[in-house]
Amino acid sequence: MSHATSLFIFTLMLAAGQVLFKRVGLTIRGLGPAEALTTVLSEPVLYAALALYGVATLLWIWILARVPLSQAYPWVAAGAFLVPLLGWWLFQERPAPVFWLGVALIVSGVLLTQYGSRT
Repeated sequence: MSHATSLFIFTLMLAAGQVLFKRVGLTIRGLGPAEALTTVLSEPVLYAALALYGVATLLWIWILARVPLSQAYPWVAAGAFLVPLLGWWLFQERPAPVFWLGVALIVSGVLLTQYGSRT
């Protein structure tokens, strides 16, 4: 597996985990703290998200054994594009247009860091 492929998969895993955490969060909207805690702990989606994050952590360690941290870490920022996009698609969240300008700057920064790490 190429470094770019493994980094892309890692980023997708983090984004998917955030979507799952959002789903769990929606189940406790309007509940008091005690009821929210028991609801969260009985939610299978929470355990799926935690398992996904566990696997992502193992993948991250594997990646860092092969890729410089300065090249790998900017991929985490790519989640700043993916997660809001998924929130828009799955949860009908509508960030302001200026938000997308900021995301475009982040994506540009990720691309620049990847280009810069190869030279």
